[in-house]
Amino acid sequence: MREPMVDIRQLWTIFPSPDGERVIHENLDLNIQAGEVVSLVGGSGTGKTVLLRQILGLEQAARGEIRVLGSPVATLAQKGAAAHIGMLFQQGALFSAFTVLENIAFPLRELKVFPPSLIQEAAMIKLRMVGLDADAADKMPSQLSGGMVKRVALARALIMDPPLLLLDEPTAGLDPESAAGLCELLRAMHRDMGLTVVMVTHDLDTIFELSTRIAVLADRQVIVNGSAQEVLAFEHPFVHDFFLGERGRRAAAALRQRPTVAVTL
Repeated sequence: MREPMVDIRQLWTIFPSPDGERVIHENLDLNIQAGEVVSLVGGSGTGKTVLLRQILGLEQAARGEIRVLGSPVATLAQKGAAAHIGMLFQQGALFSAFTVLENIAFPLRELKVFPPSLIQEAAMIKLRMVGLDADAADKMPSQLSGGMVKRVALARALIMDPPLLLLDEPTAGLDPESAAGLCELLRAMHRDMGLTVVMVTHDLDTIFELSTRIAVLADRQVIVNGSAQEVLAFEHPFVHDFFLGERGRRAAAALRQRPTVAVTL
């Protein structure tokens, strides 16, 4: 069996609280194989975004191990995590004083090894890759729609051609049309670039559209980790309320009518 792209073992996440300590994750295990699109799903406070930040190396767990591309995540961070992991933050996190093209080019420019002409060319390629025209290059983030902000942030996350992409609520705040367009873009990129994707989202349409596997966080652990069919069959109050309520049934029914989606229910 191939070594996982992401391998999390016996992870403990503990935060200080007024009562002493608050345990978020306890002996959490999760592995993600190359080429998968894994959605992390859970209620508020289950540490989904925290887990993304730990995979990226921005936060450190109290105990346990996270290996990315076969190396401890701390070692990967020392080597320059941006070359291995792309991150799309929930609000885009664009630099407000930079143009669109400057935002996309930022990780390459920080390396200080490539000529400006090559950096600009690479950034322009990524701009077009996410479905934006060249006339967007000189716009400021304040001039962009919510959907455009997400696309620019995605282009920046991919500027180093990382094999692993982390998404934190990629369709949050978008209207249905923009959300559907972003999902279609992500699906095409996953197919054409062979990306491995780890995604935190509450949006059921996005989960059913893109996921090859769903990992549900509850009770401080990953309680079920499998296909949509396996998750829906798992007996747990959160699974029932989240996936089998009216919204979940509607999203699943819509998915059955789409023959080209990643997961079939």
